[in-house]
Amino acid sequence: MVASRCSGCKSPGNNRGQSRIGQLTWTFDQETLLAMSEVSENSRVLLVTGAASGIGAAIAQSAVERGHRVMLSDVNEQAVQARALSLGSRAAGCVLDVRDPDAWVRAFEATEAAFGGVDVLVNNAGITHTGHASGLGPGQHRDILEVNLLGAITGTCTAIERMTAQGRGHIITVCSMTSFLPLPGYATYCGSKHGLRAFHHSVALEERDGPLDFTIIHPPSTRTDMLEQELADPACAISFAEKSYAPEEIAKTVVDAIVSKPVEVVFPPLGGRVQRIAGVFPRLMRWVIPLAEAKGRKQRERIIAPAGCHRSDAARPSDRSTV
Repeated sequence: MVASRCSGCKSPGNNRGQSRIGQLTWTFDQETLLAMSEVSENSRVLLVTGAASGIGAAIAQSAVERGHRVMLSDVNEQAVQARALSLGSRAAGCVLDVRDPDAWVRAFEATEAAFGGVDVLVNNAGITHTGHASGLGPGQHRDILEVNLLGAITGTCTAIERMTAQGRGHIITVCSMTSFLPLPGYATYCGSKHGLRAFHHSVALEERDGPLDFTIIHPPSTRTDMLEQELADPACAISFAEKSYAPEEIAKTVVDAIVSKPVEVVFPPLGGRVQRIAGVFPRLMRWVIPLAEAKGRKQRERIIAPAGCHRSDAARPSDRSTV
């Protein structure tokens, strides 16, 4: 398991103040301290997971541009710190391995030290291993479930305790259209997303009389590093059957949800509803999915024909959401 810790807020400058939490020292420059004292009434404090790249990074950027303050978290310390520094004084970065309950506590503490209590948790981190279920090892199946499902469960439970104590909070889960429509080449990934959606809605019902809001968002195929990983594996051809979206398009929906607080959002708005219905009927799925897979296989071949592509089975930080 990757070591987890929050490494604090880092931004350029010479005039610095310090805050200490346990054994961790947080250093803030004068610009950051000024920004912390001059925030609008509509500004919220976000903790975003999987924020070093892809959808998570796009969410952080969009939120900062709208005046929110964001703690970017990711298992990749160097990448998340670099991303946070690029966003200015309203952003900070910390290391978070979502599989580690103690790391979640430290991430919340880091956010509180930098910006105050967390108003919005965006559960975005995830991974996949490409290939058919029978071709993956037990460790690969476990990886997917521990990050995509158990990691989000741990974060949500941590958030509920802390947000309830402060009397406010909003938990936004970035899930996947595969939570409705199972796909070949993504068996365990789809299983993790089915479970995540069920968990999210169950918890929202349990907490319905409390002070928290819950939103779940289901992106389609999104142009991130993970889509490149899937391009290298013929088993994932179905990912290319339909139009893919830019991370910034998904990020806009997520950041919009901070204000509008929808219960559930599917992509695309119309096509997503059709896919959702198709997922209810197994016989229909057995007929439709092979057709979509054949379409995706042809499209994948057209994409890779000019330069060629080599298969990679390594798991990468994921924004995986597909048709």
